[in-house]
Order: sequence, then C-alpha cells, then structure tokens
Amino acid sequence: TMPDNDAAGFFIPYATSEMALNYRAKLQSGETLLVLGAASSVGITAIQIGKVMGAFVIAVARGEKKCKIAERSGADLVVDSLKTDLKSYLKKKGGVDVIYDPVGGDVFDESIRCINWGGRLLIIGFTSGRIPTVPVNYPLIKGFSVIGVRAGEFGRKDPLKGKENNEIIMELAESGKLSP
Repeated sequence: TMPDNDAAGFFIPYATSEMALNYRAKLQSGETLLVLGAASSVGITAIQIGKVMGAFVIAVARGEKKCKIAERSGADLVVDSLKTDLKSYLKKKGGVDVIYDPVGGDVFDESIRCINWGGRLLIIGFTSGRIPTVPVNYPLIKGFSVIGVRAGEFGRKDPLKGKENNEIIMELAESGKLSP
C-alpha cells in the first residue's frame, strides 16, 4: 500500500528498530529513549517507533540539517552533538532509560554516562568507524544492560517472532503511525 520508493527502504530499518525497542529493550510508555544517529534510516525509525510505544524521545544528530530531519521524524527533543556537551545536557534532563546506538565512537562514550539505573543500552552498529568498549564498572554501578541487536539473526533464530515483528511494522505503517 506504500509507494515503491518508501517500500524499498522499509523493512530493514523498521524491523531493526521494532525488534530492538520492543523485544530486546522492552521499552515502556513514559520511559526516556535516547536515539543516537537520529537522522539515519534506523535512527528515524527508532524515533517513530519509540513515539508509538509512548516514550519521550531525545534525538542526537550532527549539524542543523540532520537535526531538522530528527525533528520532522517526531523527536520530543533534538540535540546537535556538534554544539552541545551531550553528557552534561542529558544529566540535566534526568538521564535516559534506553540508548539506541547505531553510531558508536565518542557519542557512545558520552551517552553511557547518562543512563539511568536499570537502563538498557542497545548496540545497533558502529557508523562512526570506532567500535567502543564499555568499562564493566559502568553497568555494575548503574545496573544497566548491554544488549546486542541483529534483526536478521533474530528472524533466523526465531522465525515466528521475526514474522510477528514484520507484521507489527506493517500494521503500524498501514494505520499511518509510521512514515517511511
């Protein structure tokens, strides 16, 4: 039911974000979701699905053009990482419950310092080019979980859940709640 251009880029990013936020992070309504790389395909889909799930979404992007994309995608707050000390800003906002990270690198290092007790850190990818490491004292002291996300593998390991995941995103798209 969607135009070919939208359909061509629909399944991989939306399936990744739905699986990450719903099945892996178990994002709850009212929680704060931090989306890094918010102007990327998976970032945009994470913003949209996070909003559908009732989260308060903070989007992080680099530069004015990318910040406008994140804003149009429905984020509650947009932070330009080129102009803002992310760690200080997020701490002032009360921290975050779930971090959705397709970027890695320096923005990863800053964001894990702001995760709340019992939070979930979703590892989506490393577009910055640097695969970060988590000092193990952080998850210990802050009680957060580090969760790897591989949507394709999720569907291969559990075909019924993979099918269910795809059905969820199709229903959301058909109801107008997602905007590819």
